[in-house]
Amino acid sequence: MMKSILPQKGPTATQILAIVTLLPVGGTLFCLAGITLICTLIGLAVVIPVFLLFSPVLVPAILTVGLAVAGFLTSGAFGVTGLSSFSWILNYLKQGKSVPENLDAAKRRMADAASHLGQKTKDVRQTIQSKAQEGKEGARTT
Repeated sequence: MMKSILPQKGPTATQILAIVTLLPVGGTLFCLAGITLICTLIGLAVVIPVFLLFSPVLVPAILTVGLAVAGFLTSGAFGVTGLSSFSWILNYLKQGKSVPENLDAAKRRMADAASHLGQKTKDVRQTIQSKAQEGKEGARTT
């Protein structure tokens, strides 16, 4: 399976640098996801008996549920971020492109978007000017 992922000529320096930098980031994010999940579960285990003792008070109940939901969402976000980092590494290795090629493509897309936006702005300006001119002429006739 690894032969289908890696290019036949061997990894380039850019690909090695990407693995060396992104692998620890993905691992760290997975660790943070696990720690957050464990802390959320411990917090729930501590707070639920307290909540049962003070059940007439609604504010702590809302606070507890809110913090539990925030903990689970944070844990999930760290996990998804870690998975997307690993996915990016795999896609990057499969493509075999270097970073400058990707940057050149991004620069071309940005230049195209900027020229499109400039043309759109000119069209809108001309439309506004023509409507303003029509409004002036309509005001003079009445």
